[in-house]
Amino acid sequence: MTVKLKRLIAGLVMIALTHVHAQVRQEATGADLIVHNAKIFTGNAAQPAASALAVKSGRIYAVGSEAEVLALKSAGTRLIDSRGRRLIPGLIDAHTHVLNEGGYNYTLRWDGVPTLRRALAMLSEQARRTPEGQWVKVIGGWSPYQFEEKRFPTIEEIRQAVPNRPLIVQYAYNRAYLNQQAMDALGVGTDKFPKLPDTVLEKDEQGRYTGVVHGNTFMFIAIEAMVPQLSAEEELSSLIQTVHSLNRVGITSIVDAGTGFRGYPKAQRTVDVLARDNRLNIRMPFVDIQFDGNVVDAQITAITKTAPISPGQNLHPQLAHGHVYRGAGELLSAEVHDHENFDRPAIVIPPEKWHELVERDIAKLVQRRIPFREHISYDENITPFLDALEKLNEKTPLDGLRWSLEHAETISPANIARVKALGGGIALDTKMALHGDGFIKTHGREKALLTPRLRELVDSGIPLAMTTDAFRAASFNPWVGISWMVSGKSIAGTEVLAKDNRLSRVEALRLFTRNAAWFMHADAEVGMIAPGYLADFVLLDKDYFTVAESQIKSVGSVLTVMDGRVVYGAQDYQSLSPVLPEVLPAWSPIKYFGGYYQAR
Repeated sequence: MTVKLKRLIAGLVMIALTHVHAQVRQEATGADLIVHNAKIFTGNAAQPAASALAVKSGRIYAVGSEAEVLALKSAGTRLIDSRGRRLIPGLIDAHTHVLNEGGYNYTLRWDGVPTLRRALAMLSEQARRTPEGQWVKVIGGWSPYQFEEKRFPTIEEIRQAVPNRPLIVQYAYNRAYLNQQAMDALGVGTDKFPKLPDTVLEKDEQGRYTGVVHGNTFMFIAIEAMVPQLSAEEELSSLIQTVHSLNRVGITSIVDAGTGFRGYPKAQRTVDVLARDNRLNIRMPFVDIQFDGNVVDAQITAITKTAPISPGQNLHPQLAHGHVYRGAGELLSAEVHDHENFDRPAIVIPPEKWHELVERDIAKLVQRRIPFREHISYDENITPFLDALEKLNEKTPLDGLRWSLEHAETISPANIARVKALGGGIALDTKMALHGDGFIKTHGREKALLTPRLRELVDSGIPLAMTTDAFRAASFNPWVGISWMVSGKSIAGTEVLAKDNRLSRVEALRLFTRNAAWFMHADAEVGMIAPGYLADFVLLDKDYFTVAESQIKSVGSVLTVMDGRVVYGAQDYQSLSPVLPEVLPAWSPIKYFGGYYQAR
């Protein structure tokens, strides 16, 4: 071989290698997805706004101008033109009850229905569709104050709407309306019907039961266990539809706050099916409730013996924060549950009961480094709980263990400071948006205006999130609560927050994004649009930052992206939306009405 030929071959090899290296570099830097022509609210103080972002391998890896981000396009990049729409981080609901909704597909939802007239017509339509042996059910998520009529249905209207199937219409965890078929099936007035404290069965002037039941949480949990249950296939369909409903309003992550029906590991079975096939379209870390004797002892048994799992362990290894065990709560003892029924005066638990809970039960969780959450609504109960927790901390230090108060509607400034000093967080909820008018009737307008103390809580710097506590105590739609935080008005239009107790639009959104990430133990990975963060974001149908306050509650998503993949699309992006399996059963109210009201 001549020297000239050797040089020619060497040159050709170098050209080929350069071409291969260039291809490798292009593939390594090319984005999987680019969203451009957007008005991006990043939540990142270092880069508050941008017009485009790039995603690779489920994470955001570039945020910037059109030119900067489009330069990262490769042959395999999917491009999405936002058409000038507002883009925000994916919403995080840090306290909701998805696993409690195993019966979602059996439930007619009144969330967002504008008139009682329409709500009753939906009942009648569903009654004609519901087969013999099944119930017509409305289980929470609505408020009489959302209706144009500003009132509850009457029992006569309920009976007329559904004359031929058992019916229950449940308002939060406060009351229920039963027709005669439902009363007969449940055995109202007999030993068959649960006899639980604080339950009142209304009677008419002749002493006959009307079908109106007043009670607290455990009463309605007991009733739910007595009605027809779903098959395994229907439960799986319900979970898919529940998540779809959340994606529709822009939610990409939740913390499941436990189920009163099925504790770990039973409640996880449907999630496991979706996780196995990587079809879970939401991040869903969870805490657990066990109803079996001592709640905390049952919890420890479940995670150490029944199905061993460690705090922080992910049951969905394909999805970061996919289904992670995050500890115990929100109910750690049935004896100290101060049900947040705003139609009744506050339930005040004797201080010794709180001390017993902390010293006997929470001490076990602290020793085992199991994070915990405790449901406490009223400041009268928060004070003795913190008294006991401070003593425990002296003897058995919390030492950075994440814990939180759930709800804490009437917490005082002094107790906010105490929670912060102990390293705890506070997960508020949006119930005042739906039930604030009832709170005013029970507790007075002056107290309502400071319930909760939003301005002081935000300014305190404590780990703080706003949540929905859906699907029964309130609606799963976070925009209803965001509207209330900004405008100070309930869903009825009543002023329920003082002007100096309201939040800016940025502050309100932060409580459902970056702040809420703390409760997922994911502070450095979700809640912002920033390089390295997980690719969870939402393109809105209205610009949240510029629409009138009255329109905030009707904001929704046209494109929801979780883990870098589209999980919901509407309008211009409907073709990108994943195809969901057929809703089961065929007569499901969700199949015909959806999860949140849409005018037809």
